[in-house]
Amino acid sequence: MNILELCLVVQLCLAFGVAGLFWPEKIMPLFDVLMFPWAATYRSVRANSIGAIGLSVLLLARLISVIG
Repeated sequence: MNILELCLVVQLCLAFGVAGLFWPEKIMPLFDVLMFPWAATYRSVRANSIGAIGLSVLLLARLISVIG
């Protein structure tokens, strides 16, 4: 069951990262809520999207090492 959960987390991180890079204007309201005291900018959305894609790559490497 841990492998299935890890697969789900990898997919969510990848989906969030790609959505933030392709459609930052649609992700901006979510960042306005998450980063309440500060204003969300396109730069912060892009940085977090790249970070989410990097996290999905790291989790995929972990998944491959667990399976293999």
